Amino acid sequence: MTRGNQRELARKKNQKKQADIARGKNKESGVSKEKRMQSDADIMRQKQLASQAKKDTGGASTSK
Repeated sequence: MTRGNQRELARKKNQKKQADIARGKNKESGVSKEKRMQSDADIMRQKQLASQAKKDTGGASTSK
């Protein structure tokens, strides 16, 4: 019924993660928040333009 050292390993992993976050080191992203937001906004603009162009041409994929 014991979990061995699983709890201790999870505790150490969480401590390391919290320390990295406290130092401002985010493993998930190598770019700053502003750059990521700008990149996401650019992608959404491109998608909106593509969607609008598809609507303007009548939407070729809507045929039966």
